[in-house]
Amino acid sequence: MTPTLHHLFTSPGHNYFGHHGKPPGEHGMIEHETLELVAGRGIPGDRFFDWKDDYKGQITFIDLAVVQAIRDHAENPDLPAAAFRRNVITEGIDLNTLIGRRFRLGGILFEGTEECRPCYWMDTACGKPGTEALMKGRGGLRCRILESGLIHRGPVTLEPA
Repeated sequence: MTPTLHHLFTSPGHNYFGHHGKPPGEHGMIEHETLELVAGRGIPGDRFFDWKDDYKGQITFIDLAVVQAIRDHAENPDLPAAAFRRNVITEGIDLNTLIGRRFRLGGILFEGTEECRPCYWMDTACGKPGTEALMKGRGGLRCRILESGLIHRGPVTLEPA
């Protein structure tokens, strides 16, 4: 299967991160055809841009198959991919194999730092208890951006670095 980027998102603020014990925020996800990536900093306009020096989650990915599995679990085929609050929705990429590795996606160099572990907020975001548990081990991938450039929706190349 050809690796494909189906959705590209940013959000200007945090809805769940840092909201423990408080209600979620109300920052929407903005969908893009193209994302500008800035090495060592993140995605301009996104809530994690310049979050911390060398931040391990400058960009996040999740597999479309996981999105579909949660739609099925939630009995909500219209659950938007934006509900997962990841920057990129992928298909045809085994994201967990990229943890601890450098790789090129669409010509841009990334370092997979860790699983983007789901938290208890996923039950709220997706509208069904058990969502967090279902996502364990497949919550996505956090990465550092090692080279600046643009990524676009559609088919991409994936190469080891």
